[in-house]
Amino acid sequence: MFEEGQLYSPVTRGEDGSVEVHLGEDHPGFHDEAYRARRNAIAAAAMGWTEGAPVPRIAYTDAEHEIWRTVSRELHVKHERYACREFLDAKAALGLPEHRVPQLDEVTVGLELLSGFAYHPAPGLVALREFYGSLGDRVFHSTQYVRHPSEPLYTPEPDVIHEVIGHGNLLASPRFAALKEEAGLAAQRVETDAALQAIADVFWFTMEFGVLWEENELRAYGAGILSSYGEIEEFRSMDIRPLDFADMVSIDYDITKYQPVLYAARSLDHLEAEVGTFFATADDDTPARLGRPRV
Repeated sequence: MFEEGQLYSPVTRGEDGSVEVHLGEDHPGFHDEAYRARRNAIAAAAMGWTEGAPVPRIAYTDAEHEIWRTVSRELHVKHERYACREFLDAKAALGLPEHRVPQLDEVTVGLELLSGFAYHPAPGLVALREFYGSLGDRVFHSTQYVRHPSEPLYTPEPDVIHEVIGHGNLLASPRFAALKEEAGLAAQRVETDAALQAIADVFWFTMEFGVLWEENELRAYGAGILSSYGEIEEFRSMDIRPLDFADMVSIDYDITKYQPVLYAARSLDHLEAEVGTFFATADDDTPARLGRPRV
């Protein structure tokens, strides 16, 4: 079962105006005071931003750029081997730098030309309705911090590497961007939490952890797989099932671990037809139509 609070470490503002990111005790940066201070400063920049103002630029350190370079280098080869062609073409069209962390306004400039999407800064957790609803307005809420240097190839929560290398490249595809926008319009349309949760669950197993068949090979398009150095090597060995929305909204899943069950579309055309229709027709009666209680 998806738990919204698992996505990010909570961020709060104190009475004195100070901003704090509350890392869990098992977070690799929990005992690193310098890292915690850095996270607080980056979160404060996003929390102080207002729509219409320039997106805050982060003065990334050499160490943070090095983490970006390490991940980009490792994923470059793996994308060629495991990513679907649409993602690879979109990645080439967007042309993100691999030697440094790009600023969110740079990502927006590229995406606006390709799919009309823009990136807005987020200090941490964005509520489900706001996050998904914004996709309907072609806005993607993104964190700006970089994962802890002790584990450059892993993060327990979405950082700028996941948000940009995974979702940014995916949003550079007009076809995938249209699916995300349709999910956002669905989130704007529904009123019940159950219907919103169903949309989020299907989004999780498609846009985050989706796979499809391409030239008789199973390839990934989900941002969660394509931004994960480890999971991208393992996804073909998981329990691969055909697209099944009723199953997606009833199965338990833990976002902090590799996903043991994945749902494969027969092709990108099949994905667009099935998932696009699901989002386009989702309403408050969707959970009842799917006919399965959450387990």
